[in-house]
Amino acid sequence: MTEFHFDILPLTSVPSCVMPAVTDDVAAVQGASATSSTMGAGLLFAVGGALSFALSGPIARGLLDTGWNAVAVVLIRMGLAALVLLPFGLRALRADWQVLARTWRTITAYGLLAVAGAQFCYFSAVARMDVGPALLIEYTAPAAVVLWLWLRGGQRPGLVTIAGAMVAAVGLVFVLDLLSGGARVDPIGVLWSLGAMIGAAAFFIMSADTDNGLPPLSLAAGGLLVGALALALLAATGVLPVAYAGASATYAGHEFPWWAPLLALGVVTAATAYVLGIVGTRILGSRLASFVALSEVVAAVIFAWVLLGQLPSRMQLLGGVLILAGVVLVKLGEPRPLGPELELDVA
Repeated sequence: MTEFHFDILPLTSVPSCVMPAVTDDVAAVQGASATSSTMGAGLLFAVGGALSFALSGPIARGLLDTGWNAVAVVLIRMGLAALVLLPFGLRALRADWQVLARTWRTITAYGLLAVAGAQFCYFSAVARMDVGPALLIEYTAPAAVVLWLWLRGGQRPGLVTIAGAMVAAVGLVFVLDLLSGGARVDPIGVLWSLGAMIGAAAFFIMSADTDNGLPPLSLAAGGLLVGALALALLAATGVLPVAYAGASATYAGHEFPWWAPLLALGVVTAATAYVLGIVGTRILGSRLASFVALSEVVAAVIFAWVLLGQLPSRMQLLGGVLILAGVVLVKLGEPRPLGPELELDVA
């Protein structure tokens, strides 16, 4: 019987002329693996943030049906989130208070535009027009992000990205069920909705900035604190009337004390949502993250079905599929990174 012997040479035995090619191939494989892993983590963070944000509407609706108004719900939501995140945001600074001295304008602008501004404008729009058209106008924010990156940064969108945006826009129309007619549109309400769109676009653009030195936890905590204080000022001066009630809220046929949904709104749909959204945006970039966030609309429809019994129609389900297809196209249209990925550092 013939015996075969295989000698495995150590890496040092490989000829020197071959070594550069071997090490380059290994580095390329490792780099591709790291890129894929990091992008996967970014998608998980972004989708997690979108799901958390999507819960806010159905949970708030349960309180609104008992006599709360939107201003009171949003104010407590932002206040609780700020209280939860503030200790973690300060700790993430690692006593580097010079960062706050350099970035207080960024934190203030983030709190006023991406937090308080978006919320105030959206609810002002809803007060004058139907929720569907107002939400659709607000969620044109991804198109605004693409336009901003094109005009400000020279990042011209490709045909695949444009196609993805158009497919996602059609999907939004279906999800919001605007084709059935009867929607009430008010010109002033449209202007408020455009203000909410600017606030949403500011969230993605400012969250993607990694050059300011602000950890995601610190940016989220600072922005929520500024936003809560701004809303509190508007409420205290009577610009935004506040109404609340002590009755139990009903979800999926079960009653919960009024403080339970408020706690969920502050911790889950605000504190957790903003942190996940900021981290995901910093990994994916503002353009892709803004389109991934469109999944929030789909998730909101599903949560409304489960918690409030609002069953989505076939047209809405089709719209959800189109939104996901649009996100995939935008992802395919993203320019591939030329350098190493950013190190993920939540703190």
